[in-house]
Amino acid sequence: MIDPRHYIHDFAASAIARWSHLAPWDLVAGSADVVRQLLAELPPNEYLTSDEIAAHPTAIVERGAVLKGPLILGPGCFVAAGAYIRGGCWLVRDCIIGPGSELKSSFLFAGSKLAHFNFVGDSILGTNVNLEAGSVVCNTRNERLDKEVQVRLGADLHRTGSEKFGALLGDGVCIGANAVLAPGCVLSPFTVVPRASLWDQEAA
Repeated sequence: MIDPRHYIHDFAASAIARWSHLAPWDLVAGSADVVRQLLAELPPNEYLTSDEIAAHPTAIVERGAVLKGPLILGPGCFVAAGAYIRGGCWLVRDCIIGPGSELKSSFLFAGSKLAHFNFVGDSILGTNVNLEAGSVVCNTRNERLDKEVQVRLGADLHRTGSEKFGALLGDGVCIGANAVLAPGCVLSPFTVVPRASLWDQEAA
């Protein structure tokens, strides 16, 4: 069992701590329901809410960005023109979704950034995770008939029962420009993925 609290320091005190009993792939699979529950619990006078989208008054969304609910944008978040946030996303605070970036069914802790032209799907990102331009977190194994994502724990691969899971990225992880994380990556805090590399833990 992978416990996100071992990778993300703030997880235990966060609004999603009550779901810490779930494996990361199960948490992201139910992200829409989780975010809807969190939406219902938001203080009514602290967020601007419409069509299952809640944005803190200090969040900035540039013209030309596309937002789909359920979605929560916390204080100080910035969504650039051309960014696309699909349903089931929760951004704690001070997160950046840069131009041309797409985020789907994911939880981002404080200060995490998708710089430019990134895709992150079905993932959990700890605090101050940084994706440089063009880096991608894949969420499905399209290259084979058996699409179930597997994760590596030590020397062993474990099946998840899920066909969609991107990554669990610990606090301070840095993903270099044009790097690709294959589905099922679990990276310890402060891991650095080199630019233009493929990180596939299933094949390790």
